[in-house]
Amino acid sequence: MSLYFVSHKHTPETCPARDPKMGQMLLDHLSRMNARKFGIDLQGEAVLDGKHTLNLIMEARDKDSVEKFMQPFTMAGSVEITPASSCEAVVAREGC
Repeated sequence: MSLYFVSHKHTPETCPARDPKMGQMLLDHLSRMNARKFGIDLQGEAVLDGKHTLNLIMEARDKDSVEKFMQPFTMAGSVEITPASSCEAVVAREGC
């Protein structure tokens, strides 16, 4: 499994949380149980207040799995997927 940092950004006008049905659908999609169906282990999530930005840390088999999981978010805005490492891994390899 590889570690990924994912950032989803949207405009205030396309904010999924504005629509209760869409917001609930995305919450259901972000559930750990649903993520496992995509081969993803969600490590954490946070929305930056007032920035319309969702950040996720996840482990997945590969980037394709992450892209498939994040597909619903592309309807509202951009998705950026970045390979990442734990601090422990960076220290072990002696650098970022």
